[in-house]
Amino acid sequence: MESLPILSRNPSRNTERDWENASTASSIASVAEYTGPKLFKEPSSKSNKPIIHNAISHCCLAGKVNEPHKNSILEELEKCDANHYIILFRDAGCQFRALYCYYPDTEEIYKLTGTGPKSITKKMIDKLYKYSSDRKQFNVIPAKTMSVSVDALTIHNHLWQAKRPAVPKKTQTRK
Repeated sequence: MESLPILSRNPSRNTERDWENASTASSIASVAEYTGPKLFKEPSSKSNKPIIHNAISHCCLAGKVNEPHKNSILEELEKCDANHYIILFRDAGCQFRALYCYYPDTEEIYKLTGTGPKSITKKMIDKLYKYSSDRKQFNVIPAKTMSVSVDALTIHNHLWQAKRPAVPKKTQTRK
């Protein structure tokens, strides 16, 4: 029994404590660097551009048939330097109509490209949607207030212009 080395927990405890102290020290240092309030999150600093890009590519304008339209929309998206974008749908069927820039500070929504009104006001909004990246679909948000968490919206049906009946072109009469 004397030939066996004596096992002691003290060395392992010391290394665990050192590891814990080191990690505590590093987390204290990182907390010390942060000077802002704990629960405040700057809403306009984070952009939803990647989310909108994915929504257009994989949901709204997916497939070979929509590729030219999708590419032109994505090109406009990349040119713009706004932080927040909103997709306008025709109705609850989530049919893509236009892409808008949203400015949360002024609560203004202006058209970037597509078919729809030049700007959208609070009174025009019908339903709000959030894009689910994992499901690749839009879900209705049970709210009426616009915020940076909104990815798409619909406007009231009466705001869409009715299609005008096609006027037959005048044909020249032969003399």
